[in-house]
Amino acid sequence: MAATRFATMARFLAAESRRQGLVVPAFRSPPRVPGAARTIRRLSDGAVVAVQLRGRSVEQVGADMIDGIMIANELEAGAAAKARSRLLAAIAPVEIDLIREEAGEADPAASRILPAHARMAERQTQAA
Repeated sequence: MAATRFATMARFLAAESRRQGLVVPAFRSPPRVPGAARTIRRLSDGAVVAVQLRGRSVEQVGADMIDGIMIANELEAGAAAKARSRLLAAIAPVEIDLIREEAGEADPAASRILPAHARMAERQTQAA
């Protein structure tokens, strides 16, 4: 998993945690303990969740980050389930289809016609 993806997930999880009124731990990588996939250190003013990125999927890393938030906040079962589902939704991949499907179009190139604002967004994304 790329470090940039990890940083983005940390920002999304922090924002959603704040919306829920949860304490946001600091995230870092890799853990200081050799061979550990995840470690959590409690501090007087919060917690630090360290997660191993190399050789692990985005889903595994995301689950460890969310587990760290749950542990840092010491949530009860009911509150933890609700918070966990909202945190998972915050980092779930979003599928966006910019191709407009026309019923009965025989020409595949014709179905790639996008509105002006979508073409601009596509160009900006490709330029970045």
